[in-house]
Amino acid sequence: MTDYVISVPPIPSLPVEGTDARFPVRRIICVGRNYGAHVREMGGDPKEQKPIFFTKPADAVVPPGGEVPYPSSTRNFHHELELVVALKGGGADLTPAQVPDLIFGYAAGVDLTRRDLQNEYKDKGQPWDASKGFDASAPIGVIRPAAEAGDPQGRLTLKVNGQIRQDAPLTDMILSVAEVIAEASKLWRLEGGDLIFTGTPEGVGPLQRGDRVEGEIEGVGSVAFTVS
Repeated sequence: MTDYVISVPPIPSLPVEGTDARFPVRRIICVGRNYGAHVREMGGDPKEQKPIFFTKPADAVVPPGGEVPYPSSTRNFHHELELVVALKGGGADLTPAQVPDLIFGYAAGVDLTRRDLQNEYKDKGQPWDASKGFDASAPIGVIRPAAEAGDPQGRLTLKVNGQIRQDAPLTDMILSVAEVIAEASKLWRLEGGDLIFTGTPEGVGPLQRGDRVEGEIEGVGSVAFTVS
């Protein structure tokens, strides 16, 4: 038995639909610019800008019922609803055809963003990790096993205080789920326990303290939280 010099940090995890077991989170990998309309609303051209990848720490996960505080160092705090893929296996330099066998399940998640910091860092040519990978920046719902969810093709819908902000079909993705994961495997060796955020459609926008956020993906599930 290993003797550690400090207490071992808890393993972040998410509930799995239909079971008391939990999915342990190893790492979070996200793709940006994967919906053409979102690229355009952010001032880009989808024909010229390829999807990009970034990460969040595993402990950025907020499981259902967890608290999402308004983060420090921002005055422009944005929501981005996304299909999240939970992997049960991995590898490097995967092909899209290899990906389906590696998927454990799917969930609805929100990529929370300090938009003002992101824009400031991008304008200066600096890394923008702090705009994406902060505490409680990844609220995620219950994981639905792939055997139940099938190949998700429904709509993503996000409401803030009952008003629809985001509404688009998953088929609007530039890269498919399998292509996103295959491309990510060229940058990192993927493993079971990894979560892959697959991009957000248009309609991203600001949140304030007290806002109630409710996201749903047809055939997959929901995610909900109040900003404290």
